[in-house]
Amino acid sequence: MAFDGIIFGLLFGFLRRGSIKNFASIRLKYGWMFPLLLLIQIFVFVFQSKLGWLEAISNYTFAAVYIIGFIFLWMNRKERGFLLVLAGAFLNFLVMIVNGGRMPVSIEAAEVALDPFFVEILRQGITYGKHTAMTAQTHLTFLGDIIPLTKPYYKQQVISIGDVIESIGIMIYIQTVMLRGKSSHNHVAAANQA
Repeated sequence: MAFDGIIFGLLFGFLRRGSIKNFASIRLKYGWMFPLLLLIQIFVFVFQSKLGWLEAISNYTFAAVYIIGFIFLWMNRKERGFLLVLAGAFLNFLVMIVNGGRMPVSIEAAEVALDPFFVEILRQGITYGKHTAMTAQTHLTFLGDIIPLTKPYYKQQVISIGDVIESIGIMIYIQTVMLRGKSSHNHVAAANQA
């Protein structure tokens, strides 16, 4: 869902006449952490079904990625939108940590939005990536993946309230970056016209 926040942030930034050139001036504390954490998650997601040892520790790996991500977000909390990203990520982490390091997914929501192949995997109790089916033993179900997104949305998926909050924070941050310097430019242009 973070990818959606990036896409919509860019879209709204362009609609508001922001500039993508402003991304060259981003200076985040420990900015290298974000791409590294993303690569670790992709590696685990792709190879956990092929490497038994990786599958056995994948829930711990995802938890470690979240914790390091929290540190990165906290160190950069003054950036607009980052506290929302932190809050959304924390809600996702919380529901995962109380459910064995896996994100619980509502079967009902999955039936509405996901391919039947993935629904069947969840029904069989097979962990897929960091996801697992919600059961009667699942804790904090309201924080799990319970919101189905279907057509006309461009990508059918099931998301959590944490995903929504996180994406809003990402959209705010991207628009803030794209619009940097725009208001001072507008003030100068207005003063020159007067």
